[in-house]
Amino acid sequence: MMEQFKNALFYTVLGKYSIVTVQLLVQAVLSRILTPQEYGIVAAVNIFLVFFQLLADFGLGPAIIQNKDLDHKEVNAIFSFSLYIAFGLAILFIFLGYPMSVFYGDDVFIPISRILAIAVFFYGILVVPQSILLREKNFKLVNITTVIGASVSGVISIILALLGFSYYAIIIGNTAKAFTLFVVFYIKTDTKISLKFSWAPLKKIFAFSRNQFLFNFINYFSRNLDNLLIGRYFSSSALAFYDKAYQVSLYPNQVLTSLVTSVIHPILSDYEDEKDRIKRVYLRISNLLATLGMPLSVFLFFSAEEVILFLFGGQWGGSVLAFQILALSIWIQMILSSTGGIFQSGNRTDLLLLSGILSTVFNVTGIVIGILMGQIEYVAAFLVMAFSLNLIQANYLLLVKMFQSSLLDFFKVLIKPVYLALMQVAAFWLLPELPLNIFLSLLVKGLVFVSVWFIGLLITGEFKRLKLELQRARAMK
Repeated sequence: MMEQFKNALFYTVLGKYSIVTVQLLVQAVLSRILTPQEYGIVAAVNIFLVFFQLLADFGLGPAIIQNKDLDHKEVNAIFSFSLYIAFGLAILFIFLGYPMSVFYGDDVFIPISRILAIAVFFYGILVVPQSILLREKNFKLVNITTVIGASVSGVISIILALLGFSYYAIIIGNTAKAFTLFVVFYIKTDTKISLKFSWAPLKKIFAFSRNQFLFNFINYFSRNLDNLLIGRYFSSSALAFYDKAYQVSLYPNQVLTSLVTSVIHPILSDYEDEKDRIKRVYLRISNLLATLGMPLSVFLFFSAEEVILFLFGGQWGGSVLAFQILALSIWIQMILSSTGGIFQSGNRTDLLLLSGILSTVFNVTGIVIGILMGQIEYVAAFLVMAFSLNLIQANYLLLVKMFQSSLLDFFKVLIKPVYLALMQVAAFWLLPELPLNIFLSLLVKGLVFVSVWFIGLLITGEFKRLKLELQRARAMK
């Protein structure tokens, strides 16, 4: 298993870092060309695009990865089903622009929906080929293709933005990305369309895919209701400022957490009946993510202004306070993002669904309270509170219900990371105001963060433990 993890992790690291680098470069350029209002329109329509991607997936992807008994003919039947679903959803998305224009009070969503319908179709039909590659543990191809797709999207978006295409630049770029991913995944798998449709393969994966789909469906609303309501009751600019802050708060997940979480299910699905093994892996992952995430949350809290203005320019100052608040939840989101793969690996999507329901209740309550208080900063603050409650309930379901263990096992792995975070708080609290420009100030604070974190690792003994883990990994080659 460790050899599989190392191989998967290598290509995932390569892919994720490359993707984040491409995304940051593209966003840095586009944010200086397009206005917050234009970004707000894209953020508003993306809410619905993500929802249709969820409907197109239908829980099929994880179900294909989990079920090792599906033969080639059955997979083709599932692919045919996904093709019909994707086509129907694309047609529906074309007409979605009309109610969207009424909801947001802007007719611009009518032509936008016609373009994005193409993206909906291709995102829908790439699910099965991509899942086949992941089931075969072909992480190299998946990650390289994803980087290519992000690069194609970025280049097209920048060129069109410079030519004056406004928000259409991002929309067309996203569509090009979906097309690129599908073409490569389809060519690299022996997937074929079966005109004779069969329900038997779908019945075979129904229980798993149903719970997975319901979780995704519920989780969608808990993760996107904030953008939906801000876009409806505030302004496009307010939505853009909030969305930018939220997206930046997700970058640590993309850079750090997703390196591990994206390979958890494909690898651990082979050990479905070995709950103790899965538990040990989860606790080690949680400790590692907390060791990285807690100090990082503190650093980003104290460096919020430098991060936002350096990345996107002076017109995005309205995102600073919201990002500063959301930064406090980064370590929580990092750990939470790993729980889904653990539930799936233990074949407990019923508990995953329950966790999703509880998450939705907490998140929606926090978002609504924040909206009623009338500022994006309040939405961010109450969302951080909701994430904290979700960390507790998700780990209760994992440790107590799935592993038949104690919640204390989870909290024990957080003790030393808390010490590391407190050291960062003390360092930045004592750091004087720096009479430097944005870049130099960020550079100095970054050096302080790295230095204090390294010292903290030595003091707490985490450096020795991490070194030992690395030696064990090398010994298993």
